[in-house]
This record gives sequence, structure tokens and C-alpha cells, in this order.
Amino acid sequence: MGKTFALIALGGLSLYTFSYFSSGEGRASFFGIKQEEQKEQKEEIVAVSLVEASADPSSLSSATENPLGALASTSSSSPIVAAEQVDVPVHQKIPEVLKAFYMTSWVAGTKDFRERLIKTAEAEGMNAFVIDVKDNTGVVSWEGRIKKDALQALVSELHSKGFYVIARITAFQDPLFAKNNPNEAIQRVDGSIWKSKKGEAWVDPGSKLMWDNLIALGEEAHALGFDEINLDYIRYSTDGLHEKLIFPKSGERGNTGREAVIGEFYAYITEAFRAKGIPVSGDVFGIITTSKSDIATLGQNFETALKHFDYVAPMIYPSHYAPGTFGYKNPAAHPGPVIREALLGAITLADSVASSTGQATSTMRAKIRPWYQDFSMGATYTAELVKAQIDAGNKLGVTSYMMWNASNKYTGGAYR
Repeated sequence: MGKTFALIALGGLSLYTFSYFSSGEGRASFFGIKQEEQKEQKEEIVAVSLVEASADPSSLSSATENPLGALASTSSSSPIVAAEQVDVPVHQKIPEVLKAFYMTSWVAGTKDFRERLIKTAEAEGMNAFVIDVKDNTGVVSWEGRIKKDALQALVSELHSKGFYVIARITAFQDPLFAKNNPNEAIQRVDGSIWKSKKGEAWVDPGSKLMWDNLIALGEEAHALGFDEINLDYIRYSTDGLHEKLIFPKSGERGNTGREAVIGEFYAYITEAFRAKGIPVSGDVFGIITTSKSDIATLGQNFETALKHFDYVAPMIYPSHYAPGTFGYKNPAAHPGPVIREALLGAITLADSVASSTGQATSTMRAKIRPWYQDFSMGATYTAELVKAQIDAGNKLGVTSYMMWNASNKYTGGAYR
């Protein structure tokens, strides 16, 4: 983080400035319903402490003075006082090969757990973290999980250790936003807020109010130092397909034209972030890399996502594929071959987009940044099974990845 101060000559025209900087998502239906099951499970982590002291940038040993020069002055006779201005974060460059661990906001606000996770990441050669800024409960991290200054200090600390830091923001599964903005939420015919089988309220993905809310939150996270915005739940719910639902913002397209609505959202939000120079990635269901069957339900289209996002993250967890997928009775027990098939589908779609847009295939393939699993579901995930996913991607030239474990307990020895 860099903090800028100004020396102002009161009553005159003189202004001198100087700064201190420190370095630093034919078997689609079953799969579609199960895809984010792991992400929706309750956190196993109890917050030990939500309040931590903010780091003082000027006290960091790596801080260096960076004069910004001076404006022309006509008087220096007035008394000089110091006026603090807005923090200017020093953002990290995107790693050529990104290797990230996911960190919940609970862990971010729990010092001991967080420190152990950071040490594990360093020991395993990881170079990035994906940290919740808003999860699928709708809670913004600094409004109930970790103080904003403590989160900012954590981002600064991670930067000083060479980590690229990504802000994960969930979109349309947001019970709090739906409660506070019922006219923006998916509704029953009686006008009440509809809820999924798990009791979760969803915002209508056609809500421009939510679109703008996500942009504002992303910009705020970027101003705190986060290097990239990662959007999750950028889709319609897979529940309620046989119910008569009201989509107050999508209208009839909420029933028959979901792909178009989500495509418009992709364009709108990525253009907004790009205008601010903020990298943005989007999570999508892994099944859409090899099947089109769930596109009408989800609204997600992998090719459309590639056209807009800087990076697209298919959630290709082997455990979430239906028995028999790719010829395996239990796909979870065969992570290497499952990842290979899923990524071959993604590469084929990327090449198609490259051809239709006149871009290089290498450019479009480089946008593929999958989520892999490091959790036991369907099989016990040892270091060997975790590593099999990474190796499968590497063999296809998909070398960047993000690792998901809702409890933030990652397998040592799997990443080197």
C-alpha cells in the first residue's frame, strides 16, 4: 500500500506532495444441479478474531520514499500543516502462471489460521490468493467478517510476500440484497420472495441495480489493494424450473432467454471494470465446457464468457461429475482423465472463439483458468489425486489454476 500525504500552505497556492510505498466454476442435468454443492456448504471455520490492528505502511522495512514533485507556488508565508489523502494501492502484476489458494473471509479474519495458510502457500510454491469480499450469504467481508483496515493490511502483507490477490464476489445468490431490495429478487406469483430448496433467496440476474452494486463493490475492493475481481454465481438458480416464478427485471427472458440476459451482464460488468483498468475473471459451471444441455438453465455460455472476461474459471471438480461421465463409474477417483476431458472441451471452445474473432488461439486459450478440488468428496483426495489435476492441465498447456477447499485446508506436498 502506498499512502500519500500533502503539505498545504494555508492561504497561499503552494502544494507539495510526497508518497511512501511498500512492495509488496450427454450428463448435464445431474451435474448442473450439483456443481456448486461444495461452495455452498457451511463454513467449518469459527472466527476466532474479527478485529486486527491495521498495518502502518510507514513502519514497514521495505518502505521507500517516492517524491512526486511540486506545483508552482507564489507564497510560502502561511503556516504548513499535513493533510492525509486517499491511500494509493500498489497492485501486483498478473503472474504468467497463476497458482492460487482460496481463503474465506472467516480465515482472513482469524490470525492463527490465516498465518498457517500463508505459510502453507509459501511452502507449496503458490503465488496467489482468492479471498472472499462477498460470499453467497450476501455478507460483505468488512461488514461482519473482518475489519476493512485489517483486510487492507492483509492484502498489503500478501503483496509484500509476492502474492497476487483476487477478490471473490458472489453475484446473484444474495439473500441480503434480495431482502433489502424485494423488487429486484426472483418472486413467487403472489409477489413474495422465492427461495431455493436450501432456503436461499436469489436476485433476478437481470437486475441492473445489482449489476451496478457489484461494480461499486469491485471498485472498492480494488481501492483496498485487491489486484483482480473474480465473480461467482453469475447465473440463474438451478432450482424452481417447474415453478411459476416471476422475474421482475428479466421478464419473460427469465424463463426462455436466460443466456441472453447473462450475456448482457458479462458485457456490462467487464466493460465497466476494464474502463477502470481492473482485471476481471468469471466462474462458470464446468459442465458447459463439454455439454450445451445446461446453458438454457444456467444462462452461462463458455464461449460468450471468453469473449468478455479476462479469465474464465470453469469449476471442473471431478467429484461433481455424474457417475458414468467420461466413461468412469466414479469420476472423483479419476481426476487426471476427468480434468483432461473437461479442459479439452474448453480448449476446443476457445479455439472456436479465436477463429470467429480473429484472435490468436494462444491468446484465447490463456484465458482458461480452472478451479480444481482439494477436498475429499467421492474419493479421498491425497496429494497424488490433487497433483493429477494440475498435471493434466499442464500437459494441455493450461498451467494456471485456482484450488478450492471450503475449509481452507490444503494438501501439503501436492503443489511442488
